[in-house]
Amino acid sequence: MTHFRLKILDRYIIGKFLGTYVFAIVLILAITIMFDVNEKLDSFLKAPLKATIFDYFLNFLPYFANQFSPLFTFIAVIFFTSKLADNSEIIAILSSGMSFRRLLRPYMISAAVIACLTFVLSAYVIPPANVKRIDYTNTYVKNKRVDYGSNIQLQVSNGVIAYINRYDNNNSTGYRFSLEKFENKKLVSRLTAQTIRYDTLHRWVARDYMIRDFKGTREEIRRGTRLDTIIPIEPRDFLISKNDHETMTTPDLAEYIAHQKMRGVANIKGFEIEYHKRFAMTAAAFILTVIGMALSSRKVKGGMGINIGIGLVLSFSYILFMTVTSTFAISGMTSPLIAMWIPNIIYTIIAVVLYRRASH
Repeated sequence: MTHFRLKILDRYIIGKFLGTYVFAIVLILAITIMFDVNEKLDSFLKAPLKATIFDYFLNFLPYFANQFSPLFTFIAVIFFTSKLADNSEIIAILSSGMSFRRLLRPYMISAAVIACLTFVLSAYVIPPANVKRIDYTNTYVKNKRVDYGSNIQLQVSNGVIAYINRYDNNNSTGYRFSLEKFENKKLVSRLTAQTIRYDTLHRWVARDYMIRDFKGTREEIRRGTRLDTIIPIEPRDFLISKNDHETMTTPDLAEYIAHQKMRGVANIKGFEIEYHKRFAMTAAAFILTVIGMALSSRKVKGGMGINIGIGLVLSFSYILFMTVTSTFAISGMTSPLIAMWIPNIIYTIIAVVLYRRASH
Protein backbone atom coordinates (compact mmCIF):
# COMPACT_ATOMS: atom_id res chain seq x y z
CA MET A 1 0.00 0.00 0.00
CA THR A 2 2.89 2.38 0.77
CA HIS A 3 4.17 2.02 -2.77
CA PHE A 4 0.95 3.49 -4.20
CA ARG A 5 0.50 6.26 -1.65
CA LEU A 6 0.44 9.70 -3.24
CA LYS A 7 3.44 11.82 -2.33
CA ILE A 8 3.64 15.60 -2.21
CA LEU A 9 5.09 15.67 -5.73
CA ASP A 10 2.23 13.49 -7.02
CA ARG A 11 -0.39 15.78 -5.51
CA TYR A 12 1.46 18.82 -6.88
CA ILE A 13 1.51 17.46 -10.47
CA ILE A 14 -2.11 16.22 -10.29
CA GLY A 15 -3.22 19.62 -8.99
CA LYS A 16 -1.31 21.44 -11.73
CA PHE A 17 -2.60 19.08 -14.43
CA LEU A 18 -6.28 19.21 -13.46
CA GLY A 19 -6.12 22.91 -12.62
CA THR A 20 -4.66 23.77 -16.02
CA TYR A 21 -7.20 21.44 -17.68
CA VAL A 22 -10.13 23.27 -16.03
CA PHE A 23 -8.58 26.67 -16.80
CA ALA A 24 -8.18 25.73 -20.49
CA ILE A 25 -11.80 24.57 -20.67
CA VAL A 26 -13.12 27.77 -19.06
CA LEU A 27 -11.01 29.92 -21.38
CA ILE A 28 -12.08 28.12 -24.56
CA LEU A 29 -15.73 28.05 -23.47
CA ALA A 30 -15.69 31.79 -22.85
CA ILE A 31 -14.41 32.34 -26.40
CA THR A 32 -16.93 29.83 -27.76
CA ILE A 33 -19.83 31.64 -26.10
CA MET A 34 -18.78 34.90 -27.73
CA PHE A 35 -18.63 33.35 -31.21
CA ASP A 36 -21.86 31.41 -30.71
CA VAL A 37 -23.80 34.46 -29.52
CA ASN A 38 -22.49 36.45 -32.49
CA GLU A 39 -23.50 33.69 -34.93
CA LYS A 40 -26.97 33.01 -33.50
CA LEU A 41 -27.85 36.46 -32.14
CA ASP A 42 -31.07 36.79 -34.17
CA SER A 43 -32.30 33.40 -32.95
CA PHE A 44 -31.40 34.16 -29.33
CA LEU A 45 -33.33 37.45 -29.48
CA LYS A 46 -36.46 35.62 -30.70
CA ALA A 47 -36.26 32.89 -28.06
CA PRO A 48 -37.21 33.31 -24.38
CA LEU A 49 -34.17 34.24 -22.28
CA LYS A 50 -34.87 31.41 -19.82
CA ALA A 51 -34.89 28.82 -22.63
CA THR A 52 -31.67 30.24 -24.10
CA ILE A 53 -29.83 30.02 -20.79
CA PHE A 54 -31.21 26.80 -19.32
CA ASP A 55 -32.15 24.75 -22.40
CA TYR A 56 -29.35 25.81 -24.71
CA PHE A 57 -26.23 27.17 -23.02
CA LEU A 58 -26.30 25.01 -19.88
CA ASN A 59 -26.50 21.97 -22.15
CA PHE A 60 -24.29 23.23 -24.99
CA LEU A 61 -21.24 24.06 -22.85
CA PRO A 62 -20.77 20.55 -21.32
CA TYR A 63 -21.35 19.05 -24.78
CA PHE A 64 -18.72 21.27 -26.39
CA ALA A 65 -16.22 20.79 -23.55
CA ASN A 66 -16.57 17.02 -23.74
CA GLN A 67 -16.23 16.95 -27.53
CA PHE A 68 -12.86 18.68 -27.30
CA SER A 69 -11.66 17.03 -24.09
CA PRO A 70 -8.61 15.48 -25.87
CA LEU A 71 -7.57 18.96 -27.01
CA PHE A 72 -7.91 20.40 -23.50
CA THR A 73 -6.02 17.45 -22.01
CA PHE A 74 -3.14 17.85 -24.41
CA ILE A 75 -2.92 21.61 -23.96
CA ALA A 76 -2.97 21.22 -20.16
CA VAL A 77 -0.12 18.69 -20.18
CA ILE A 78 2.00 20.67 -22.64
CA PHE A 79 1.45 23.98 -20.86
CA PHE A 80 2.28 23.10 -17.27
CA THR A 81 4.97 20.48 -18.06
CA SER A 82 6.79 22.96 -20.34
CA LYS A 83 6.68 25.44 -17.49
CA LEU A 84 8.20 22.85 -15.12
CA ALA A 85 10.91 22.04 -17.67
CA ASP A 86 11.67 25.74 -18.27
CA ASN A 87 12.15 26.21 -14.53
CA SER A 88 14.45 23.14 -14.47
CA GLU A 89 12.05 21.40 -12.06
CA ILE A 90 11.87 18.26 -14.22
CA ILE A 91 15.68 18.02 -14.23
CA ALA A 92 15.74 18.41 -10.44
CA ILE A 93 13.10 15.69 -10.00
CA LEU A 94 14.93 13.21 -12.23
CA SER A 95 18.30 14.08 -10.64
CA SER A 96 16.90 13.18 -7.22
CA GLY A 97 16.70 9.57 -8.36
CA MET A 98 13.09 9.41 -9.56
CA SER A 99 12.69 7.49 -12.81
CA PHE A 100 10.87 8.91 -15.81
CA ARG A 101 8.36 6.06 -15.49
CA ARG A 102 7.66 7.00 -11.86
CA LEU A 103 7.25 10.64 -12.88
CA LEU A 104 4.58 9.56 -15.35
CA ARG A 105 2.37 8.09 -12.59
CA PRO A 106 0.63 11.32 -11.42
CA TYR A 107 0.07 12.22 -15.07
CA MET A 108 -1.72 8.91 -15.66
CA ILE A 109 -3.76 9.31 -12.48
CA SER A 110 -4.89 12.72 -13.74
CA ALA A 111 -5.63 11.22 -17.16
CA ALA A 112 -7.72 8.51 -15.45
CA VAL A 113 -9.77 11.19 -13.66
CA ILE A 114 -10.37 13.02 -16.95
CA ALA A 115 -11.13 9.75 -18.80
CA CYS A 116 -13.71 8.67 -16.19
CA LEU A 117 -15.31 12.12 -16.22
CA THR A 118 -15.38 12.16 -20.03
CA PHE A 119 -16.97 8.71 -20.24
CA VAL A 120 -19.64 9.37 -17.60
CA LEU A 121 -20.55 12.67 -19.26
CA SER A 122 -20.68 11.27 -22.80
CA ALA A 123 -22.40 8.01 -21.84
CA TYR A 124 -25.01 9.12 -19.32
CA VAL A 125 -25.14 12.87 -18.59
CA ILE A 126 -24.82 14.72 -21.90
CA PRO A 127 -27.29 12.65 -24.04
CA PRO A 128 -30.38 13.66 -21.96
CA ALA A 129 -29.09 17.24 -21.96
CA ASN A 130 -28.71 17.08 -25.75
CA VAL A 131 -32.43 16.38 -26.06
CA LYS A 132 -33.17 19.87 -24.68
CA ARG A 133 -30.33 21.51 -26.63
CA ILE A 134 -31.33 19.99 -29.98
CA ASP A 135 -35.01 20.72 -29.36
CA TYR A 136 -34.08 24.35 -28.71
CA THR A 137 -32.05 24.64 -31.94
CA ASN A 138 -34.82 22.94 -33.94
CA THR A 139 -37.37 25.38 -32.53
CA TYR A 140 -35.49 28.68 -32.57
CA VAL A 141 -32.38 28.30 -34.77
CA LYS A 142 -32.82 25.79 -37.60
CA ASN A 143 -35.20 22.85 -37.72
CA LYS A 144 -33.28 19.68 -38.58
CA ARG A 145 -35.96 17.25 -37.48
CA VAL A 146 -36.97 14.60 -39.99
CA ASP A 147 -40.77 14.62 -40.00
CA TYR A 148 -41.42 12.81 -43.27
CA GLY A 149 -40.41 9.48 -44.73
CA SER A 150 -41.17 7.57 -47.92
CA ASN A 151 -40.77 3.99 -49.13
CA ILE A 152 -40.06 2.79 -45.59
CA GLN A 153 -39.37 -0.92 -45.27
CA LEU A 154 -38.04 -2.70 -42.21
CA GLN A 155 -38.14 -6.03 -40.45
CA VAL A 156 -40.41 -5.76 -37.43
CA SER A 157 -39.43 -9.16 -36.05
CA ASN A 158 -38.12 -12.41 -37.44
CA GLY A 159 -40.05 -13.10 -40.65
CA VAL A 160 -42.31 -10.03 -40.34
CA ILE A 161 -41.78 -7.15 -42.80
CA ALA A 162 -43.50 -3.75 -42.60
CA TYR A 163 -43.81 -1.24 -45.44
CA ILE A 164 -45.10 2.35 -45.39
CA ASN A 165 -45.30 4.25 -48.64
CA ARG A 166 -45.26 7.65 -46.88
CA TYR A 167 -45.20 8.73 -43.24
CA ASP A 168 -46.01 12.17 -41.80
CA ASN A 169 -44.80 12.65 -38.24
CA ASN A 170 -46.84 15.86 -37.80
CA ASN A 171 -50.04 13.83 -37.65
CA SER A 172 -48.37 10.49 -36.79
CA THR A 173 -49.93 8.88 -39.88
CA GLY A 174 -48.57 6.48 -42.46
CA TYR A 175 -50.16 5.89 -45.86
CA ARG A 176 -50.47 2.69 -47.92
CA PHE A 177 -49.27 0.37 -45.19
CA SER A 178 -48.56 -3.35 -45.43
CA LEU A 179 -47.40 -5.97 -42.94
CA GLU A 180 -46.28 -9.30 -44.33
CA LYS A 181 -45.55 -12.43 -42.32
CA PHE A 182 -43.33 -15.21 -43.68
CA GLU A 183 -42.78 -18.75 -42.44
CA ASN A 184 -40.04 -20.85 -44.05
CA LYS A 185 -39.72 -18.10 -46.69
CA LYS A 186 -43.41 -18.48 -47.64
CA LEU A 187 -45.94 -15.67 -47.30
CA VAL A 188 -48.60 -16.78 -44.79
CA SER A 189 -50.34 -13.49 -43.97
CA ARG A 190 -50.61 -9.96 -45.36
CA LEU A 191 -52.21 -6.94 -43.73
CA THR A 192 -52.79 -3.84 -45.87
CA ALA A 193 -54.33 -0.53 -44.84
CA GLN A 194 -54.97 2.81 -46.50
CA THR A 195 -53.64 4.62 -43.40
CA ILE A 196 -52.05 3.62 -40.12
CA ARG A 197 -51.70 5.99 -37.18
CA TYR A 198 -49.19 5.75 -34.35
CA ASP A 199 -51.03 6.05 -31.03
CA THR A 200 -48.87 5.18 -28.05
CA LEU A 201 -45.92 2.87 -27.40
CA HIS A 202 -46.04 0.24 -30.20
CA ARG A 203 -49.81 0.71 -30.61
CA TRP A 204 -50.97 1.45 -34.15
CA VAL A 205 -54.48 2.05 -35.52
CA ALA A 206 -55.07 0.80 -39.07
CA ARG A 207 -57.92 2.28 -41.15
CA ASP A 208 -59.68 0.65 -44.11
CA TYR A 209 -57.72 -2.53 -43.70
CA MET A 210 -57.69 -5.95 -45.32
CA ILE A 211 -56.07 -9.11 -43.95
CA ARG A 212 -55.26 -12.00 -46.25
CA ASP A 213 -54.32 -15.34 -44.67
CA PHE A 214 -52.75 -17.92 -46.97
CA LYS A 215 -53.37 -21.52 -45.89
CA GLY A 216 -52.02 -23.82 -48.53
CA THR A 217 -54.11 -23.34 -51.65
CA ARG A 218 -56.85 -21.51 -49.72
CA GLU A 219 -57.01 -17.80 -48.96
CA GLU A 220 -59.07 -16.13 -46.24
CA ILE A 221 -59.87 -12.43 -46.48
CA ARG A 222 -61.03 -10.14 -43.69
CA ARG A 223 -61.89 -6.46 -44.07
CA GLY A 224 -62.73 -3.64 -41.71
CA THR A 225 -62.67 0.10 -41.11
CA ARG A 226 -60.54 0.14 -37.93
CA LEU A 227 -58.03 -2.25 -36.39
CA ASP A 228 -56.09 -1.62 -33.17
CA THR A 229 -52.88 -3.58 -33.32
CA ILE A 230 -49.53 -3.89 -31.57
CA ILE A 231 -46.54 -3.54 -33.93
CA PRO A 232 -43.13 -3.32 -32.20
CA ILE A 233 -41.87 -0.31 -34.13
CA GLU A 234 -41.90 3.44 -33.45
CA PRO A 235 -41.53 6.45 -35.77
CA ARG A 236 -38.01 7.06 -34.40
CA ASP A 237 -37.01 3.67 -35.84
CA PHE A 238 -37.31 4.98 -39.40
CA LEU A 239 -37.40 8.79 -39.07
CA ILE A 240 -33.74 9.32 -38.21
CA SER A 241 -32.55 12.90 -37.77
CA LYS A 242 -28.93 14.01 -38.06
CA ASN A 243 -28.25 14.36 -34.32
CA ASP A 244 -30.43 11.57 -32.92
CA HIS A 245 -27.38 9.51 -31.90
CA GLU A 246 -26.29 12.31 -29.58
CA THR A 247 -29.49 12.04 -27.52
CA MET A 248 -29.05 8.41 -26.44
CA THR A 249 -27.14 7.09 -23.45
CA THR A 250 -24.56 4.42 -24.27
CA PRO A 251 -26.75 1.47 -23.12
CA ASP A 252 -29.69 2.87 -25.12
CA LEU A 253 -27.41 3.36 -28.11
CA ALA A 254 -26.20 -0.25 -27.98
CA GLU A 255 -29.77 -1.54 -27.73
CA TYR A 256 -30.97 0.71 -30.55
CA ILE A 257 -28.13 -0.40 -32.88
CA ALA A 258 -28.91 -4.08 -32.20
CA HIS A 259 -32.63 -3.57 -32.89
CA GLN A 260 -32.04 -1.58 -36.05
CA LYS A 261 -29.62 -4.20 -37.41
CA MET A 262 -32.24 -6.87 -36.77
CA ARG A 263 -34.79 -4.77 -38.63
CA GLY A 264 -32.51 -4.30 -41.62
CA VAL A 265 -32.27 -0.50 -41.29
CA ALA A 266 -29.27 0.71 -43.31
CA ASN A 267 -28.63 4.29 -42.13
CA ILE A 268 -27.33 3.59 -38.62
CA LYS A 269 -23.63 4.26 -39.28
CA GLY A 270 -23.83 7.52 -37.34
CA PHE A 271 -25.12 5.64 -34.27
CA GLU A 272 -22.35 3.02 -34.49
CA ILE A 273 -19.70 5.72 -34.93
CA GLU A 274 -21.03 7.61 -31.89
CA TYR A 275 -21.03 4.43 -29.79
CA HIS A 276 -17.40 3.51 -30.54
CA LYS A 277 -16.27 7.15 -30.45
CA ARG A 278 -17.27 7.45 -26.79
CA PHE A 279 -14.89 4.65 -25.82
CA ALA A 280 -12.12 5.82 -28.16
CA MET A 281 -12.26 9.37 -26.76
CA THR A 282 -11.93 7.97 -23.24
CA ALA A 283 -8.75 6.09 -24.17
CA ALA A 284 -7.41 9.21 -25.91
CA ALA A 285 -6.92 10.93 -22.53
CA PHE A 286 -4.14 8.46 -21.65
CA ILE A 287 -2.51 8.44 -25.09
CA LEU A 288 -2.36 12.22 -25.46
CA THR A 289 -1.16 12.64 -21.89
CA VAL A 290 1.87 10.43 -22.59
CA ILE A 291 2.60 12.29 -25.84
CA GLY A 292 2.28 15.69 -24.18
CA MET A 293 4.42 14.75 -21.20
CA ALA A 294 7.14 13.16 -23.37
CA LEU A 295 7.23 16.17 -25.70
CA SER A 296 7.43 18.88 -23.07
CA SER A 297 9.55 17.26 -20.33
CA ARG A 298 12.80 18.52 -21.82
CA LYS A 299 13.99 22.07 -22.33
CA VAL A 300 14.01 23.12 -25.97
CA LYS A 301 15.26 26.18 -27.81
CA GLY A 302 12.41 28.60 -28.20
CA GLY A 303 10.99 27.72 -24.78
CA MET A 304 7.38 26.92 -23.96
CA GLY A 305 6.00 28.41 -27.19
CA ILE A 306 7.52 25.67 -29.36
CA ASN A 307 6.02 22.91 -27.19
CA ILE A 308 2.60 24.55 -27.12
CA GLY A 309 2.72 24.98 -30.89
CA ILE A 310 3.61 21.32 -31.43
CA GLY A 311 0.95 20.30 -28.93
CA LEU A 312 -1.75 22.30 -30.70
CA VAL A 313 -0.81 20.82 -34.07
CA LEU A 314 -0.88 17.26 -32.74
CA SER A 315 -4.11 17.69 -30.77
CA PHE A 316 -5.96 19.33 -33.67
CA SER A 317 -4.58 16.70 -36.04
CA TYR A 318 -5.95 13.99 -33.73
CA ILE A 319 -9.45 15.51 -33.80
CA LEU A 320 -9.21 16.04 -37.56
CA PHE A 321 -7.96 12.49 -38.06
CA MET A 322 -10.91 11.09 -36.09
CA THR A 323 -13.30 13.12 -38.26
CA VAL A 324 -11.65 11.84 -41.44
CA THR A 325 -11.69 8.19 -40.36
CA SER A 326 -15.38 8.46 -39.47
CA THR A 327 -16.05 9.14 -43.16
CA PHE A 328 -14.39 5.80 -43.92
CA ALA A 329 -17.07 4.09 -41.86
CA ILE A 330 -19.89 6.10 -43.43
CA SER A 331 -18.68 5.21 -46.93
CA GLY A 332 -18.37 1.52 -45.97
CA MET A 333 -14.58 1.37 -46.41
CA THR A 334 -14.17 0.06 -42.86
CA SER A 335 -16.25 -0.75 -39.79
CA PRO A 336 -17.13 2.04 -37.29
CA LEU A 337 -15.12 0.23 -34.60
CA ILE A 338 -11.92 0.23 -36.66
CA ALA A 339 -12.54 3.76 -37.97
CA MET A 340 -12.82 5.21 -34.46
CA TRP A 341 -9.77 3.36 -33.13
CA ILE A 342 -7.40 4.03 -36.07
CA PRO A 343 -6.34 7.45 -34.61
CA ASN A 344 -5.75 5.87 -31.18
CA ILE A 345 -3.63 3.08 -32.66
CA ILE A 346 -1.48 5.51 -34.66
CA TYR A 347 -1.10 7.96 -31.78
CA THR A 348 -0.29 5.11 -29.38
CA ILE A 349 2.69 4.27 -31.61
CA ILE A 350 3.71 7.95 -31.55
CA ALA A 351 3.32 7.96 -27.75
CA VAL A 352 5.55 4.89 -27.33
CA VAL A 353 8.28 6.34 -29.59
CA LEU A 354 8.25 9.73 -27.83
CA TYR A 355 8.18 8.13 -24.38
CA ARG A 356 11.23 5.99 -25.14
CA ARG A 357 13.13 8.98 -26.51
CA ALA A 358 12.26 11.15 -23.52
CA SER A 359 13.08 8.49 -20.91
CA HIS A 360 16.65 7.94 -22.20
